[in-house]
Amino acid sequence: MLIGLFVALLLLILFGIPVLLAIGTVALSGILIVPELVPAMFPQKMFTMLDSFSLLAMPYFILAGELMAKGGISKKLVEFAETVVGHLRGGLGMAAVVASMIFAGVSGSATADTSAIGSILIPSMKERGYKPGFAASLLATAGTIGPIIPPSMTMIVYGSMAGVSIGGLFLGGIIPGILIGVGLMLTIYLHSFFPQFPELRQTSGKFNLKKVLKASSRVWLALIAPLIILGGILGGIFTATEAGVVACFYSFIVTFFIYRSVSWKALPKILVDAAVTTTMVVGIISVAGAFGWLLAYLDFNEVVLDLLKSISNTPMVVLLVLLATMLVLTMFVESLAILVILIPVAVFVSKNFGFDQYHFGLLMVMATQIGATTPPVAVLLFVATSIADTTYDQTIKYCLPFIATLIIVMLLVAFIPGLAAWIPNHFLGP
Repeated sequence: MLIGLFVALLLLILFGIPVLLAIGTVALSGILIVPELVPAMFPQKMFTMLDSFSLLAMPYFILAGELMAKGGISKKLVEFAETVVGHLRGGLGMAAVVASMIFAGVSGSATADTSAIGSILIPSMKERGYKPGFAASLLATAGTIGPIIPPSMTMIVYGSMAGVSIGGLFLGGIIPGILIGVGLMLTIYLHSFFPQFPELRQTSGKFNLKKVLKASSRVWLALIAPLIILGGILGGIFTATEAGVVACFYSFIVTFFIYRSVSWKALPKILVDAAVTTTMVVGIISVAGAFGWLLAYLDFNEVVLDLLKSISNTPMVVLLVLLATMLVLTMFVESLAILVILIPVAVFVSKNFGFDQYHFGLLMVMATQIGATTPPVAVLLFVATSIADTTYDQTIKYCLPFIATLIIVMLLVAFIPGLAAWIPNHFLGP
């Protein structure tokens, strides 16, 4: 029956059924098939999945990201990033990465990161001769930093379901997020030496400290947003959930009263957009949670554990198999749905093999974000391709080196647990 459920889910998605509806249909059908279960279990498990105080942070962080994006913060971040790295080979591309890293500390969402930074930089990159597919693939992969550098919507979901400190996960994402940014910038720099990328050899002149200071004076309020969030969590001033309210309030004050970049007339649309995004995410979480419960009821956790033990009893081998499985599954199914479905079994396996909770959680989040850039189902590639006004084939043509960089960083974190676990264990304890 377990195989049948996964086959049915994959077929529905391949036939173009929306992910939320596909997962819900399979979960409800599975509950109806099992004789000892009743249909009422389906809505009950959906509600149970959402009955979490930690998840309350999600709509606030989503609204904070909407306020910052609509308030033109992303444009100021791009200007600042270009003054910092524009003098380097491939400087405009590197500015996209730096801007994505900073905006990640505000939005917590890969899609928001890709859309906000991409809508500003991709047209500029095309004007300077960047190939549209290259620009799209770069912005899509840079967008994966959004849920890794804190705050993070995906970490909130994982932490609330896995019983892991969300604040600890936030702290654990700092070093891996920076490594991804550095890795992508290095990849761009290496591209600049190939003859087919002459546009990457353009620079904006020499480094100018005065320009950097001038640009930072216009964007420092956005730069300190993640510091306020992390500082408050570390100082015990507020919890990770309450940090969402703080981020929302801070974004409102900055955009409405300091920058004055958002009018009161625009507020209803911002609220509606945030509500729509929240509803979509919550819907996927609820049905995927019900499906995950059904799998656990059918002893899927034990089946996976036995299978992994039959492959190897070495923790590192098991971890690599899990990561590879996540990467393959997210190639075909929306990454958040896969994460929610597999969190129970992943946590079950991690406890049996004694993995560090922050290290393991960060790797699961990283794997799902890489999955959002790997064809055929790659949400971030679709978003960036649409902004670049190019074809999906052209974007895929240039994405492999960037995806390889993401995988290399993930493997680096896997083999050196301290990259993800040292900061949270040092401040919060194991």
